[in-house]
Amino acid sequence: MTAAIFPGSFDPLHNGHVEVVERAHKLFDRVIVAVLRNTQKGDPLFPNELRETLIKECFAHLPNVEVVTMQTLVVEVAKQVGADVIIRGLRAVSDFENELQMAQMNQQLSGIETLFIPTGSTHSFISSRLIREIASFGGNVGPFVPDPVLREMKERFRD
Repeated sequence: MTAAIFPGSFDPLHNGHVEVVERAHKLFDRVIVAVLRNTQKGDPLFPNELRETLIKECFAHLPNVEVVTMQTLVVEVAKQVGADVIIRGLRAVSDFENELQMAQMNQQLSGIETLFIPTGSTHSFISSRLIREIASFGGNVGPFVPDPVLREMKERFRD
């Protein structure tokens, strides 16, 4: 049985993330989406517990997708959940440099390899930061996020 861990802040989860998970679930017996709080991104839009709930709802149709919250190194969580590989999504070449450095560090720390899954062009421009910004100004983020996330965002940014 093969398992992959897909770590990220997912604040909020968007359709690019969904694409990566849906593609990974076809490659692995288990896909573990690991929610973390990225302190470099400032205050989160949603608390970890809500993000975990939303992600579970978004992937309820995929029985081999699990969701965990993490507060330590990705390689430690990978070991705890029995992951064979770390999954990282790439939107553009600009993502690659940072992701490669993290992949090399994780490999040196633990021996675990990273598999990069590029998003399709329909999702390559989407980022959680842009979605939060658009929503904060009352813009329509519906085309970029799954319905459960849209529902919570409308609640968060209602007038």
